[in-house]
Amino acid sequence: MYWIVCKYLLTAGVVVMVSELAKRSDKLGGLVAALPLVTVLTLIWLYLEQQSAEKIANHAWYTFWYVVPTLPMFLIFPLLLPRLGFWWTLGISVVVTMAAFAAFAVVMRRFGVDLL
Repeated sequence: MYWIVCKYLLTAGVVVMVSELAKRSDKLGGLVAALPLVTVLTLIWLYLEQQSAEKIANHAWYTFWYVVPTLPMFLIFPLLLPRLGFWWTLGISVVVTMAAFAAFAVVMRRFGVDLL
């Protein structure tokens, strides 16, 4: 139980740190948010919990492919935010990301990468 609490606290701390940095500096907040901190922590947690090298490698492999279709959201969000407000922009960004992911998964399946 202690281990799980530590994982939650450290992982949540990363999110809080990024949001606090973003309040002070848009660029620094964006840079730190763009770093794969959650993925690095996940890889560490998997290793410390003695998961197989294959499991850890698969996590990194799929994370790479899942990042690609999320990228359009980071272009759409700042364009829509001044026009539509936060919640509508967030909702549209989520829907666009889901559609991009579905289309990306179909395309990648043709190249032998099964994402679904």
